[in-house]
Amino acid sequence: MKKILVTGAAGQIGSELVQKLRKTYGEANVLATDIREPEYVLGSGPFEQVDVTDADCLHQAAKDHGADTIMHLAALLSAKAEVVPKFAWDLNMGGLVNALEVAHNLDLKLFTPSSIGAFGPTTPRDSTPQDTIQRPTTMYGVNKVAGELLCDYYYHRFGVDARGVRFPGLISYVTPPGGGTTDYAVEIYYEAVRNKSYTSYIGEGTKMDMMYMPDALNAIIQLMEADPDKLIHRNAFNISAFSAAPEDFGSAIGKHIPDFELSYKVDPVRQKIADSWPNSIDSSAAQEEWGFQVRYDLDKMTEDMLDKVKKK
Repeated sequence: MKKILVTGAAGQIGSELVQKLRKTYGEANVLATDIREPEYVLGSGPFEQVDVTDADCLHQAAKDHGADTIMHLAALLSAKAEVVPKFAWDLNMGGLVNALEVAHNLDLKLFTPSSIGAFGPTTPRDSTPQDTIQRPTTMYGVNKVAGELLCDYYYHRFGVDARGVRFPGLISYVTPPGGGTTDYAVEIYYEAVRNKSYTSYIGEGTKMDMMYMPDALNAIIQLMEADPDKLIHRNAFNISAFSAAPEDFGSAIGKHIPDFELSYKVDPVRQKIADSWPNSIDSSAAQEEWGFQVRYDLDKMTEDMLDKVKKK
């Protein structure tokens, strides 16, 4: 990768990925785009306002930048997508097919994330395999499965070098939650520092895969720089750092804030989504095909999160 265009640059992943890419590849070589204009991007490199549902606009931005890679992150997340499912389909699928068309027409590499949301209630719940049943019951999940298949289609039909991972819940101190089911795992740290208490909208005992953002960003770059001849799956790789329920976060925080209190007020919509996802997934294909690995487990992440949130 030498010249990169990032869509959804103002989102949870994009806001941090842009900064990391600019440090790695040079500020001028990473064009941040989004439907809205975030101040933090303007001070550190080029930005252009781009609506990913406008195919011509996206094509022109990539062409003018001389991009060789698109990092397509623009999407509506799981909980929000259930509120406006038609809009979620139009944005998530319309934006992706436009990005794939641009990659096809300009001969670019493309990264786009899938999610553990691509799995459903009939998927094996523990150590979910790389290749398994995918029958999601949410619009977000349907978008992700369709997106995985679409990326495979563009690779086999047109030779587009499309790559991706199935992200678990992502945890970050930099940007606020963006409407995902796993957002409680970010909120809990802020409330622990502010109030020494947190009321979880996800029920006790509900395990889901999670990952600290620094590991997620490293995984994106590592996959995109991997030897294509070694990639059997190419996109939709299972990756995870650890599996945890709300009480696991509570216990980890309690080691640093002994009087932290965790309570529950379950949100039926997000709980239903969480219950349809696996308890844990198997990341061995990513490990074998491109050397995926993580630095942060729950305890190490908790120590860093609390320190960064306090400073923030």
